[in-house]
Amino acid sequence: MKRVTGIGGIFIKAKDPQAMYAWYEKHLGIQRDTTSHTVDFACKDNDTGEEAHTYWSLFKENTNYFDPSKSAVMINYRVADMDAVVSALQSEGIEILGREDHDYGRFAWVMDPEGNKIELWQPPTK
Repeated sequence: MKRVTGIGGIFIKAKDPQAMYAWYEKHLGIQRDTTSHTVDFACKDNDTGEEAHTYWSLFKENTNYFDPSKSAVMINYRVADMDAVVSALQSEGIEILGREDHDYGRFAWVMDPEGNKIELWQPPTK
């Protein structure tokens, strides 16, 4: 079973997210969606050839979304079958910090050995 199919997102804590977005837009041409406050780098899934998305977003430095991690960065990995991945991780002794299902996908969170929170995301089925 293939567990991770790609990077779904990169999330970074910032002291001043608005100023950081402005800097990235001015100097690197990375333009965010002002409604969702994310950047969507559309791409193709290597296995299926279907459209995939990698989201880049800045969070306020005091967000608790990364908790219990103390890291300023969190990576979101795309998975094809959340239930299978979570079951495999649990059988390997990995604690699942939480799970949520939304219309924009299914999520689960784990910690790596160095205390970095990892977000797993199964995009919604089309």
